[in-house]
Amino acid sequence: MTFVERKTYYFERPGEENTADAARFSIQRAQELNIRTIVVASTSGKTAQVFFDAMKGSGLQLVVVTHVVGFTKPGEWEFSHETAQSLQKQGVRIVTGTHALSGLERALSRSTKVGGGSRTEAIAEALRRVVAVGLKVAVECVLIAADQGAIGATGEVVAAGGTASGADTVCVIRPAHTSSFFDLQVREIVAMPRTR
Repeated sequence: MTFVERKTYYFERPGEENTADAARFSIQRAQELNIRTIVVASTSGKTAQVFFDAMKGSGLQLVVVTHVVGFTKPGEWEFSHETAQSLQKQGVRIVTGTHALSGLERALSRSTKVGGGSRTEAIAEALRRVVAVGLKVAVECVLIAADQGAIGATGEVVAAGGTASGADTVCVIRPAHTSSFFDLQVREIVAMPRTR
């Protein structure tokens, strides 16, 4: 029987205070596995900046996935325009796309006329509650990045997501497009909070 031994890190609590360590663990695992791309979720740009700073000189490519325009307020993008310009000048790819695991489905489930949950939201809720909120976020960001052409739908990436802000979950994922969701594979969980 062949097996691979790898280190997994557990944070005592979820949250933003884990971001620097999540970046460090992401870089470490990417280098161990010869993965060239790290995908990270970032709402305001703070998490993206922490990852970018940690990755300087590593030779790794950073892909940042942000909330869609209008996520919180109609017509508004929450990501800092200054941070976006600075990161893009330095070769970082910033992707903004509709949430693959909610999007239109959320509008239907919140509607008083239609109501009810959806299969897509059931998948999101299972990832969020059974493993970690950050796992759901990381998976969704990989789907969005693949759909936008920022990453390929083959090979592997390291992906990081968080519970509310920052990053507290790191995993290795074989990407897929949203339309081929069940081809996506979470191959390793590198770090995650022990509690929700």
